[in-house]
Amino acid sequence: MNILCGYNVNIDSVYRISGAEISELLSAFERTEILEKIENPPGKILSESDFAAGLAYCMKNGCGAEWLVFEQAVFEFLKNRYFDKSLVRMGGNAGIMANALSELGASRVVPNVAVPSKTQLSLFSEKAVYFPDVPLQTEEKSDSGSGNNTSSPSSSSSPSSFSNQDPIHFVFDFSEGETFSLYGTEIRAPRENRFIATCDHLNFRLFTSPAFESYALKHAGEMDGALISGFHLLLETYPDGSTYKEVLDNSFSRLKAWKAKNEKLRVHVEFGHFASGEVANAVFLKFAGTSDSIGMNEDELAMLHNLHGIPAEGILRMEAEAVGMAACKLASLHGLGKLFIHTREFVLAAFKPDSGSSGGSEISDEGEISGKWGDRKSPALLKAAEKNLEAMGFGLRCAGAYAASGRLEGRKFVEKEASKLQESPFGRQQVRLFLEAFGGETCGQGAFALMEGYIICILPTLLCKSPLTTVGLGDTLTAGTFLRGLELDVQA
Repeated sequence: MNILCGYNVNIDSVYRISGAEISELLSAFERTEILEKIENPPGKILSESDFAAGLAYCMKNGCGAEWLVFEQAVFEFLKNRYFDKSLVRMGGNAGIMANALSELGASRVVPNVAVPSKTQLSLFSEKAVYFPDVPLQTEEKSDSGSGNNTSSPSSSSSPSSFSNQDPIHFVFDFSEGETFSLYGTEIRAPRENRFIATCDHLNFRLFTSPAFESYALKHAGEMDGALISGFHLLLETYPDGSTYKEVLDNSFSRLKAWKAKNEKLRVHVEFGHFASGEVANAVFLKFAGTSDSIGMNEDELAMLHNLHGIPAEGILRMEAEAVGMAACKLASLHGLGKLFIHTREFVLAAFKPDSGSSGGSEISDEGEISGKWGDRKSPALLKAAEKNLEAMGFGLRCAGAYAASGRLEGRKFVEKEASKLQESPFGRQQVRLFLEAFGGETCGQGAFALMEGYIICILPTLLCKSPLTTVGLGDTLTAGTFLRGLELDVQA
């Protein structure tokens, strides 16, 4: 399978910070300034004190946050102070999914790389990742971001000081119970979480490299799929006065151009944690009718409650009935072929029986599954459900193996590691409740049901008691499911 991966690829610099380090950091700033910023968080980083206050705020409240760094001097401060002591790894949904696809057996994976530096390129899998026409650059002399991207004019309006440097997300993990001194007052972190200081102005505009842009358009006919992500990084308004709408329009035009070259190209749009409900709604409505599928977690599904009408409370509690109802209504009301929901406890997909991933050979000329629609015993319905559940199951095993080992080393490795894991008890319970709520049928380890012209499938997740990593599990799950779905469609 040949797959395009856009748009957000970056470097994660992960550092576990201690209370003593935070106490020392805070001592360099005026007490009144920091306390004011903790009381009224600025939400962005224009100074070193903004960073210190954001970190202290998150640790004090046990919450997570991600603030964008707007000053070059702060970037230099963070890089000089923490980068060499950090765990440096691949960041960005597109980068993580590209690596997963490569390790899981895709033939060619083509990622969009905003700044192809030595550090960034070294984090990619060497099995199937292909960089079209990318000149290897050094850390010191990088000019990949300085040129204008003709199909994305707003990209070139990034501050010049940021456009030629590695996009780095400085991730500061802290532990539950960690204590620090807030100018004489002892503060104890109520829970483990992280604060992210993000220096990534290119990905925040979904910058598309000219090399990726040219390759994708020229070779669209040779590609089997495209995994698109990074929309959650968009800002409502940028410093130059432009908005996310121009970026969305450019991305939408790009997708339509690919589809025009290859009507069989399967496009999946993956959501993320949107800070803005306005942007989340706009992205969904923009791509629901053009992409073949959209993926998200329960938080993101709940954020779209105004589009599906199901109360957020049940969705956030990961109740299968609420999630299934919301997914089905969201897809049906907006003409989406497939909606894929991944939670910690179970995964659920709602798809049209005549959409590409349901088994084209079983579809009549009128686009309906042969046999009576209400007949859950229909062989065509069962086959469509089995195919989707098989793809979802493979994705779950990939995510479970990655959580348990921290790596992916081919399919035999995935199956071996996944065989050691147990199903989520809560997820198994939700499958039973799903069967009762929707009058569904069991199918292997999962179940399926029919609703409003859609098939809904559900599977419990595989849980690891002591995961080596929790970062990138959703992206690994999505990549595995997408790849296996493409393979099953080709086999059909």
